[in-house]
Amino acid sequence: MTENKEKLFSDFNPVSTEQWMEKAIADLKGADFEKKLVWKTNEGFKVKPFYRREDLEGLKTTDALPGEFPYLRGNKKSDNEWLVRQNINVTDVKEANAKALDILNKGVDSIGFHLKAKEVDGAYIEALLEGICAECVELNFSICQGHVVELANLLVAYFQKKGYDLSKLQGSINYDPMGKMLSKGKERGDMAETSKALIAATAVLPQYRVLGVDALLLNNAGSYIYQELGYALAWGNEYLDCLTKAGVPAATVAQKIKFNFGISSNYFLEIAKFRAARMLWADIVSQYLAVDECKCAAQMHIHAETTSFNLTIFDSYVNLLRTQTEAMSAALGGVESMTVTPFDKAYATPDEFSERLARNQQLLLREESHFDKVVDPAAGSYYIENLTASIAQQAWALFLDVEEAGGFYASVKAGKIQEAVNASNKARHEAVAKRKEVLLGTNQYPNFTELAGDKRPLEAVCCCGGGHHDSCEKDTATLNFSRAASEFEALRLETETSGKRPKAFMLTIGNLAMRQARAQFSCNFLACAGYEVIDNLGFSTVEEGIEAAMAAKADIVVLCSSDDEYAEYAIPAFKALGGRAMFIVAGAPACMDELKAAGIENFIHVRVNVLDTLKEYNEKLGIK
Repeated sequence: MTENKEKLFSDFNPVSTEQWMEKAIADLKGADFEKKLVWKTNEGFKVKPFYRREDLEGLKTTDALPGEFPYLRGNKKSDNEWLVRQNINVTDVKEANAKALDILNKGVDSIGFHLKAKEVDGAYIEALLEGICAECVELNFSICQGHVVELANLLVAYFQKKGYDLSKLQGSINYDPMGKMLSKGKERGDMAETSKALIAATAVLPQYRVLGVDALLLNNAGSYIYQELGYALAWGNEYLDCLTKAGVPAATVAQKIKFNFGISSNYFLEIAKFRAARMLWADIVSQYLAVDECKCAAQMHIHAETTSFNLTIFDSYVNLLRTQTEAMSAALGGVESMTVTPFDKAYATPDEFSERLARNQQLLLREESHFDKVVDPAAGSYYIENLTASIAQQAWALFLDVEEAGGFYASVKAGKIQEAVNASNKARHEAVAKRKEVLLGTNQYPNFTELAGDKRPLEAVCCCGGGHHDSCEKDTATLNFSRAASEFEALRLETETSGKRPKAFMLTIGNLAMRQARAQFSCNFLACAGYEVIDNLGFSTVEEGIEAAMAAKADIVVLCSSDDEYAEYAIPAFKALGGRAMFIVAGAPACMDELKAAGIENFIHVRVNVLDTLKEYNEKLGIK
């Protein structure tokens, strides 16, 4: 067998990087290699079209081992298990208990309870957890920040009353005052005082983490990956710095911090993010520990949740594809627990069907695809190892910037974090408007016949289930949580609710390949606003096409041909139409100035802002 293998490899001569480059440049036929094949990421670094073994040389990431400091390859040595988590917003305690018991029999092994502070007492906790074996499931709780210590004392009393081995209980209480400032603009209480009291109250629960780093908020607000990671590190470091100065041992603080990350659809970068996160956090924590102190406190405990930023109302089942690849990234990245956001969360309170699908997305990865069997399968990948190092570098630079500015709390108080993330949100909305960032079914390849009906975007609610209104007085600036699809959805809803659905007629003529390509492009473009599109096989004359368009009662006529032929067809078609409908030329031909001089003003092509153009068309068509 060995001899055959050696012969197999000896039959092929090695190919050098220089040879690969020569071949790539030759195939580009004069085009710029950097512009055509090198990807400039939003994270501030470049990604090459291919990587080779020599690209691993000098990378710190390749020296790591699973379960060992700096934990880049995960906290586990023997497997890649994670907990499947589902959150329950508790409005009725008995119903919440019944739901928890039900989903525990359907594959869930981690539950997140969102509680209303006014109702919580000993009897409430007993009713909520009745029949749930706390030693067999991870229990996570969130409540208004001023009641976290009270909740901790109630839980400890309940667990002791039930006779549980407190050392075995796993879970969290999400105390995160800075997250409250970011999302609601509210600052409540003394962070150091409450944190110390909370740590003391849960001292008998060594596996309970009570200091939250909710970087998920940043992700849901449209932050770039390096921002989410860099700010999360500064966020966690704020707890370490504040509480060690207050006299709490660094190891104790670190072991009480839980990181809640979002997961975006950038598949490989997200895998790299989780790997880089553990490595960088371990480096930070190690600076607080004594030289002879166990480094196990430097493990980052990660809960991951698929982002809501890219969820859509239209073609909403595509959300299942987005969340599935996101879940794959987190699983391969080695997180401790995960929540998959139900596909309909953007426009409805998730029901039994959507929650079941969300659970099963993880169960498919774990039970059928066996993603839980192999520790850090990305290790050694030339590409992912380089991504890990690049993201780590960018996130670390951002972390240092925040520290130089006085730390995370000071930056949040001054609104600097919110300003930076909101700028990213705006930039990503602009990218979506220009289709530089694609949302399948929304700004590209929409469902031509879909109507929203009663579906409308839902307002955000706070962590304890209460409503949130922007008119409330704020202590600090807040994050903008508008989803990437929100402006396209508003435009399409505007069309649908106007009672007038414009008809866009494709006047296809001339070069067969070009007219078909232009018609497909135009149909997809205009359907993003909810217009009815009518494609055609082709016409022999523009007059014939205009006649057919008028017979179809078209509101828009789109001329689809080749750039060279527009000089022949565009002006006669425009004159034949005579202002009876909006006239659009599909493309940006060299004769555009000549066509504009003749009165043609509408052109659609890959360089236009799709959203702004469609808004303009709605206005011209009288849709409000």
